[in-house]
Amino acid sequence: MSEYLAPLKDIRFVMQDLAGLDQVASLPGFEEATPDVVDAILEEAAKFAGGVLSPLNYVGDQDGAKWKDTVVTTTPGFKEAYRQFVDNGWNALGCDPEFGGQGLPRLLSTAVSEMWKASNHAFSLCPMLTQGAIEALMIAGSDEQKAAYLPNLVSGEWAGTMNLTEPSAGSDLAAVRSRAEPVGDGTYRIFGQKIFITYGEHDMTENIIHLVLARTPGAPDGVKGISLFVVPKFMLTADGQPGERNDVYCVSIEHKLGINGSPTAVLAFGDHGGAIGTLVGEENRGLEYMFIMMNAARFNVGLEGLGDAERAYQRAVAYARERVQGTEVGVRGGPKVPIIRHPDVRRMLMSMRSRIEAMRALAYVTAAALDNAQQNPDGAARARAQAFADLMIPVVKGWSTESSVDIASLGVQVHGGMGYIEETGAAQHLRDARITTIYEGTTAIQANDLIGRKIAREQGATIHAVIADMRDAAAALDGDLATVGSRQLAAVDALEKAVLWIVANFAGDPKAVHAGAVPFLHLFGIVAGGWQMGRAAVLARARSAAGDGDPFWSAKLATTRFFADHFLTQAAGLAESVIGGTTGALEMADDSF
Repeated sequence: MSEYLAPLKDIRFVMQDLAGLDQVASLPGFEEATPDVVDAILEEAAKFAGGVLSPLNYVGDQDGAKWKDTVVTTTPGFKEAYRQFVDNGWNALGCDPEFGGQGLPRLLSTAVSEMWKASNHAFSLCPMLTQGAIEALMIAGSDEQKAAYLPNLVSGEWAGTMNLTEPSAGSDLAAVRSRAEPVGDGTYRIFGQKIFITYGEHDMTENIIHLVLARTPGAPDGVKGISLFVVPKFMLTADGQPGERNDVYCVSIEHKLGINGSPTAVLAFGDHGGAIGTLVGEENRGLEYMFIMMNAARFNVGLEGLGDAERAYQRAVAYARERVQGTEVGVRGGPKVPIIRHPDVRRMLMSMRSRIEAMRALAYVTAAALDNAQQNPDGAARARAQAFADLMIPVVKGWSTESSVDIASLGVQVHGGMGYIEETGAAQHLRDARITTIYEGTTAIQANDLIGRKIAREQGATIHAVIADMRDAAAALDGDLATVGSRQLAAVDALEKAVLWIVANFAGDPKAVHAGAVPFLHLFGIVAGGWQMGRAAVLARARSAAGDGDPFWSAKLATTRFFADHFLTQAAGLAESVIGGTTGALEMADDSF
């Protein structure tokens, strides 16, 4: 079984030439991100991903986390790998130096995170949730909470979790019933049950810091009455070390389709008198604070889609090169050839690869925008970057994850019957990818957020600015790239048509607009991905014209042309689905389904 190899050449190209690494590294606070440092980090991350995490991926799938008497034991090798992960400083890469972080750009940590997720999706979830907890405490935590928890969360000595979902409250957080009763000394006793808690219990760290949504007495109904609390697995002693066991216990873990190496816990708070927690920020603002974690998590789940897709592609290519079957089309009586010579297999591999390249480019460009939103000294530039990132995060999450499921399915198809056999590993990527379209907000939730909060609320201001940039980029696709350019412009026209319809109809006919929200998300993802692929093609053409004979550039031109021919051409149809396809979705009576 092949192991993961980080696609460093494409990662470096996208970081530098599309996402603007030099500009990001010039921002205040990112002085340490020199070319030598960036290269060294990428190389070491690739070694750790391929040499340590990748061999444990199949092990985690086949011998996943185990629960017994409230205790969770992780996959053999996970605990040791996590120790190496922490000792090598990987958890602290993008964190604030004030609390022991390395303060490196989000763009760099995004590239490194892609490697973790591609090499071992299940393992990567633990540091991902910790990063979300860090961000929430950095923004909303008190000085005391920051001092107590952040140094060990940043180092990775402790892990963090996000506790939203309950048996009666999934995506509808207004239904949260967990309660928090004030003790009178500044602490609260937490009571309730949380489900689907990723790494809610495990043996990889000495403490787990739970961020929990709950209601205080007399809180308003609905989402306006939810507060956020820090609830550690072990209470802290006077010197800040884990001490007495808190009243939060894992009562079971889920048996899942995929990501079996990641324990998905059911946590009971307060069965023995109440779990002690402290309020984060102000009462009744918990959902606002939790969205800090959720936004970070949504972007990172988009990277999971990218990682699963990349791993499925690598495995499919390796198999297509090795599997000898049939003669080459048009060669009568010729020798048997590897299936990579068959036209449809090549089509499937190009369908996989071209979308992966588009997904990577879109994610890294968004990461660079997040860096600028945080660190750019120009206030107007910060605002523009934040607006762009806010617009793109649901696309990175929704389009990338939906694409990853299709890409992983194609990976199985390339293997034929052997893809359906667990021993090849192809099926695992499909099973692992499937969750990415669901957790941290389903595709429909991402699409509704996109059309409502990110487009209709501001009358399309940000997306129209992006469309203008897309048109400018398409204008450079001339000469031998003219076909790509024409397809890009036609796709942008279709996107703009759909945007204008959404803005015009959102207030008057919201059901119709929401019925087309997911097709619109796919439309936007395809066009935005094509935009970045077009930018890459212009650069590749220039490098080739300058005499650089690296086959990387000709491959980039080939994947761009494929994406334009096979995906940008879908834009017009998707726009029609958004605008004219709502009647069929809404007209049938409920009892006729």
